[in-house]
Amino acid sequence: MVAGLAAVGGSVLVGIGVAEPSPALPGLPPAAALPSADVLPLPPLPDLPAAANTDGEPPLPLFGAPAAAPAPSARPAEASAPAAAPAAPADTGSGVAAAQRTDPSGLVRGTPCTATARACVDVVGRWAWLLDGDQIVRGPVRIQTGDNEDPTPRGTFSVQWKAEQYTSREYLTPMPYSVFFAPGGIAFHEGRQDTYSAGCVKLVMEDAQAWFNYLQVGDEVQVK
Repeated sequence: MVAGLAAVGGSVLVGIGVAEPSPALPGLPPAAALPSADVLPLPPLPDLPAAANTDGEPPLPLFGAPAAAPAPSARPAEASAPAAAPAAPADTGSGVAAAQRTDPSGLVRGTPCTATARACVDVVGRWAWLLDGDQIVRGPVRIQTGDNEDPTPRGTFSVQWKAEQYTSREYLTPMPYSVFFAPGGIAFHEGRQDTYSAGCVKLVMEDAQAWFNYLQVGDEVQVK
């Protein structure tokens, strides 16, 4: 082995070994004379505000674990099921009514007449009906009758004849939609409701038309 000598920073290399460093390099003070380095403390970090949030959600902190997600907003309550539709009101008499049974006395319920009548008249109450057996076809409707001097005759009659346009020969007054049913020219017909008749049964125009169209010659009329 070739031995070499070299001077490196005051150390002497002999062969492959390393010599101990010299106690001191020339011109340098001893290690004990060097002052120790001062350790400067780091200033504390300032508290930073949480980031602002403009969408109404809670602010999230800048440091640490993320804030818990906000609870989802409550869903709107389910709409309650619609209530059952109310039952249709009973027919008041302007149209075809439900079937009516006769009462124990044999009268069509709600009228003073029997099921054999096609037209029924209540003179005292001033009501009238159209009947089909034990069914009320139309009514009750308001009517005007005769007074004490010219009363409307009571009893059971039958339709004798009809005239859509007719004028009384005795009183010279129009009697539209006349349906004659009793002796002396007594008829159903259109007429004013604020004056007595001369014995006829007066109806408003719509009802007079209904009586004229429904009743036929020979149909039974009961006046009570």
